[in-house]
Amino acid sequence: MENLKLPIALVMAMAVQLAGGVWWVSQQAATISSLEETVSQLGSRMAIEDNINLRRDVEENLSDIEELYDEIEDLWDEEENSAKAIGAISKLQQRIALLENDLKYINRDHDNVINKNNH
Repeated sequence: MENLKLPIALVMAMAVQLAGGVWWVSQQAATISSLEETVSQLGSRMAIEDNINLRRDVEENLSDIEELYDEIEDLWDEEENSAKAIGAISKLQQRIALLENDLKYINRDHDNVINKNNH
């Protein structure tokens, strides 16, 4: 290999290619580093947004639960009032039944008195 002669143009071309390859790899490394930082920032931002959304959802659910509780309380009040009304109606029906019986006996007694007077 003593007589190995390389043309200067070939050596220069290889040196330029090597320099270009090093430059390209360093640009790729910089791009990857930038993308990693962007992904990290997006991950942090998404975590913050998820936390904010979770808090909002919890507050909305709490509000919905409070509204449902109020509606349930109103339903229990209505049920209690309905039960009282049914009880009052039942008492009135019992009183009417007693009055009807009394009227039936009064009419029967009255008819008996009239029949005795006519004979």
